[in-house]
Amino acid sequence: MAVRPGLWPALLGIVLSAWLRGSGAQQSATVANPVPGANPDLLPHFLVEPEDVYIVKNKPVLLVCKAVPATQIFFKCNGEWVRQVDHVIERSTDGSSGLPTMEVRINVSRQQVEKVFGLEEYWCQCVAWSSSGTTKSQKAYIRIAYLRKNFEQEPLAKEVSLEQGIVLPCRPPEGIPPAEVEWLRNEDLVDPSLDPNVYITREHSLVVRQARLADTANYTCVAKNIVARRRSASAAVIVYVDGSWSPWSKWSACGLDCTHWRSRECSDPAPRNGGEECQGADLDSRNCTSDLCVHTASGPEDVALYVGLIAVAVCLVLLLLVLILVYCRKKEGLDSDVADSSILTSGFQPVSIKPSKADNPHLLTIQPDLSTTTTTYQGSLCPRQDGPSPKFQLTNGHLLSPLGSGRHTLHHSSPTSEAEEFVSRLSTQTYFRSLPRGTSNMTYGTFNFLGGRLIIPNTGISLLIPPDAIPRGKIYEIYLTLHKPEDVRLPLAGCQTLLSPIVSCGPPGVLLTRPVILAMDHCGEPSPDSWSLRLKKQSCEGSWEDVLHLGEDAPSHLYYCQLEASACYVFTEQLGRFALVGEALSVAAAKRLKLLLFAPVACTSLEYNIRVYCLHDTHDALKEVVQLEKQLGGQLIQEPRVLHFKDSYHNLRLSIHDVPSSLWKSKLLVSYQEIPFYHIWNGTQQYLHCTFTLERVSPSTSDLACKLWVWQVEGDGQSFNINFSITKDTRFAELLALESEGGVPALVGPSAFKIPFLIRQKIISSLDPPCSRGADWRTLAQKLHLDSHLSFFASKPSPTAMILNLWEARHFPNGNLSQLAAAVAGLGQPDAGLFTVSEAEC
Repeated sequence: MAVRPGLWPALLGIVLSAWLRGSGAQQSATVANPVPGANPDLLPHFLVEPEDVYIVKNKPVLLVCKAVPATQIFFKCNGEWVRQVDHVIERSTDGSSGLPTMEVRINVSRQQVEKVFGLEEYWCQCVAWSSSGTTKSQKAYIRIAYLRKNFEQEPLAKEVSLEQGIVLPCRPPEGIPPAEVEWLRNEDLVDPSLDPNVYITREHSLVVRQARLADTANYTCVAKNIVARRRSASAAVIVYVDGSWSPWSKWSACGLDCTHWRSRECSDPAPRNGGEECQGADLDSRNCTSDLCVHTASGPEDVALYVGLIAVAVCLVLLLLVLILVYCRKKEGLDSDVADSSILTSGFQPVSIKPSKADNPHLLTIQPDLSTTTTTYQGSLCPRQDGPSPKFQLTNGHLLSPLGSGRHTLHHSSPTSEAEEFVSRLSTQTYFRSLPRGTSNMTYGTFNFLGGRLIIPNTGISLLIPPDAIPRGKIYEIYLTLHKPEDVRLPLAGCQTLLSPIVSCGPPGVLLTRPVILAMDHCGEPSPDSWSLRLKKQSCEGSWEDVLHLGEDAPSHLYYCQLEASACYVFTEQLGRFALVGEALSVAAAKRLKLLLFAPVACTSLEYNIRVYCLHDTHDALKEVVQLEKQLGGQLIQEPRVLHFKDSYHNLRLSIHDVPSSLWKSKLLVSYQEIPFYHIWNGTQQYLHCTFTLERVSPSTSDLACKLWVWQVEGDGQSFNINFSITKDTRFAELLALESEGGVPALVGPSAFKIPFLIRQKIISSLDPPCSRGADWRTLAQKLHLDSHLSFFASKPSPTAMILNLWEARHFPNGNLSQLAAAVAGLGQPDAGLFTVSEAEC
């Protein structure tokens, strides 16, 4: 009877099930079941059998079987046959025997294993057929790998004496496969094979047989398997040495008081790492003549007596020498050596000195005088060969060829002739009248086509308005504002976090013919593999839009962002409200947190509060906290530290240790305080801090010495060693002295730029045209490391102007013009000559 082909798998499954029930399916070793009367040599023999494997995260695992001779191979998992369509089959012929060979592969997913999780272990086995019978492979067990986050036991801090034994216990988190354990000493791997003084027990405890001074360190237990790597909290181990006396010195000679003395030092060994000082006196004295002399044991008084006698003797000798010298000088007529009064007076006559000019100052250090309304340059800026006047030289004269003779007039931003027109135009702009005034987080100024710069001092935020960004004939009043995160609703989705301040520049809708550059800090650790960074802009309707995805292959021509280690520079022709937002792509993504410790300047009660701030590592966040602490009467008590906070969902912990119990009492009722992960990661909460309250045992206590630890669970940490006087220590106050950035908040016209206007124009006209030898704006961008998005620069009317504008934004106010000049001069354009400008021409 013919059987339809589609029924063969079902019939085969029935036969196999019956056969397995009869032959025992629970055995894990390879089992053969020959057909009666068949040749046993032709039973299937497995070349490859499935092996135990672990599923890591959500990746399926591959099981492989290969047998010869074999006409069929099927997998069975947990007593059920795997569907035929899930098998990948390869057939071949054995080259030596000519027998048929089969190789079968299947994938097992995490979902399949989880269906039976907790009931029994998930296993798979393959069965091979030949004309002589069947053979079952060994069982392969598939397990889901994991490693829990919390250690069952973590090492604790210890203080031990020299040569005492140390045991640091560690019980790693539960995991499959079981975690391997290793130990770190100050982040260096502890290798027992290299140090016979240490060993690791079967229970994973670290044992130091005899403590040495070098064993003073922070110890961390590390557990790892194929899924993850976990770190315990670090345990600080301090090996201290108690002081011991050295042998007594020999007895001194007998003194005037009929005693002699001997001494010893607390140096055998000296106390180390907080060990106890030697007990007893370091001086000893006794009678050295007869019983008529009084015996004294007051060694320090004897020393003081001897020192006093010696001092009196030295003074008498010096006085005698002075008297002898004076007598000798008078006797030998040495009065003629006294200086004539004319010599003394002539030494203070005024002398006319002209400061000499530098032998070879650089071209780009020429700053035209723009203090008047109109500055006029007369004469030629071309090379002169006559006269020894100082010159500024650059080679490659074709690049910076002479500007020609004649008069060159450069107007200031508000010429006198345009004053009335300026006022009338400004009065017609009604939307300027409502701008807020007098806030420390806002600045504004009035600008025309000459451009300028706005700066919010001590925040790292500025707005560069390049020349010709404002159309000629237009006058705008432009403002720049820093917003508090709680005042602006910025929706963040998923794992997004705010990395920069929220900044507005406006008014929105004004016409700009060139991009302005908005500079602001950010707290992300930029890495293309760890972050997805987006520039967000608020629309007129109030919603936030992604206007730029940093690192895109096809960047926007309306926006561009130059991202650096701690700042970003945004090109935009549309003013508005901006923010930089990041989304973590892996747990390696980290934000920089600035850790600041403040305490009261004056303490009038027994309680003393230490405030630990955890801020974004940006100037604006620092400015806000410094101003807040000034109002609270606080002072900085430690140098600020930076902590890298990772997207690991772990909280930030803070703890205080080693508080001297005889002087202070900690009022903290738990071992540590904690700031939730999301409070830090979303970036919208200001002034995140924890307060540690200590209480003085006595009002006279003024010295405080302790340790304060800040760490992210399974992440980065910082330790502060606090040691200062609460009444008079102000050594860290100057670290947070707010500096002025660029003087005034608004700079108008050429005074806002480092590069002189005429030289800027000449560089632009020389480098904008393409050059066959590559000496154009593209090469300049490469030299200045600004070539990440040449397509954006190329989309603008003047690519060179964009590069120079970015240089101005990045290097104000302390830019090195010499480096820029070297980059420009080194482009190597043809027709090289000598470009010389004297100071008189500028």
